Amino acid sequence: MEVINRYVAIKAQIDGVPKESDFELKNQKFSLSIKRGSKDIIIKNLYVSIDPYHVNQMKTTGTLGRTIVPGEVISSYGVGKVIASGNPRFAKGDYVVGNISWGEYSISKGFFLRKLDPMGLPLSYHIGVLGLSGLSAYVGFFDICKPKRGENVFVSAASGSIGNLVGQYAKLLGCYVVGCAGSPEKVQLIKEKLGFDEAFNYKEETDLNLALQRYFPNGIDIYFDNVGAEMLEAAISNMNLYGRVAVCGAISEYTDSKKHVKLDMLSIIYRRITIQGFITPDYMNLFPEFVSKTVDYIRAGKIHVLEDVMIGIESVPSAFVGVFHGNNVGKRIVKISDD
Repeated sequence: MEVINRYVAIKAQIDGVPKESDFELKNQKFSLSIKRGSKDIIIKNLYVSIDPYHVNQMKTTGTLGRTIVPGEVISSYGVGKVIASGNPRFAKGDYVVGNISWGEYSISKGFFLRKLDPMGLPLSYHIGVLGLSGLSAYVGFFDICKPKRGENVFVSAASGSIGNLVGQYAKLLGCYVVGCAGSPEKVQLIKEKLGFDEAFNYKEETDLNLALQRYFPNGIDIYFDNVGAEMLEAAISNMNLYGRVAVCGAISEYTDSKKHVKLDMLSIIYRRITIQGFITPDYMNLFPEFVSKTVDYIRAGKIHVLEDVMIGIESVPSAFVGVFHGNNVGKRIVKISDD
C-alpha cells in the first residue's frame, strides 16, 4: 500500500533567525509495506519535538556532526506507532520513541529508537518531561552540578522545556531557586505554579549583573545555562567559590554570529568555578534512573508538566520559528496525528 507522506523541509540553508518562509511542506510517495528480508520499521508519527538546536544543523556549516540538506526529511525526536516491521525488536502496534521525522510517516532501521511503555501517562510526556528535555535537566543539574541542599541556584530560560524542570528539581532538593524569563506572564508562572523562590523578566533589566546581585546577595552556587552570551557573563560575575555551571544551550548565540560570551577568566580561576558543556546522548545510561524518579514525582504531584502543543504537520514551521521569539511555555511539541 502506498500513501502520500507530507513532511517539512528547509528551502535553503539558514544562517540567521529562521522564518516560516524558510520552510516548505513537501509530498512524497511512501510505501506502508516492508520488503521481504528488510529490517525496516514503518512508523506513523504521532508527536514530534521542536528544539532550537536544530537551527545549528540548518546553517551553511552544520554542527553536531551533520548538516540538514534543503528538501530532505528532517530527523527529530518523537513518538509514533509501528504500522509495519521487519525488525524483530518491533511489532505492528508498538508505540516507539526516538529518532523519527518532521513528517506524517517515518522509516527507520531501529537506530536510536526504542519500544515505549506509556506507563499510563500521556504520549506527549515521553517527548518532553520524560524525554530528552527532561533528561537534559536531570543530568545537567544532578550529575554535572552535583547540588547540595540549601545551595543557591540560578536558571535561565526558566519557563522553557528544560529550565522549568531544573528549577523544580532544585526546589525538591531544598535549594534557593531564582529563574529568569522574557515576559511578566512567564515570571508569574515560574513563581506561582512552579514554586521558584524568585523570578525576573530579563527584558526589563538594564544591568544583568546588578539584577543577579539583587536576587543573590550571597552569591550563586549553581547556574544552569540555557542562553549563553550576556546572561552567562553576569552569572559568572556572581558565582561563589567552587561554583558550578552546566552549559546546556546558548539560544541567544544560535542565530547571531556576532554574539559570543566574554568570560571573566580571573573570576573563573580564583573562584575555582567549574563550567561544563554537555549533550544528552552521552548520558543515556542515566535514563532509567531519571525516568523512575521523575515519574514518581509526577504521580505524587510534585512536578508540574509544562507543554505547549500545536496541531498538524503544517504547524511545524511556525512552532519552530516561535521558539526563537519566546512564544512557547514549557516543551514545544507538534501533534502530527491521532493514535
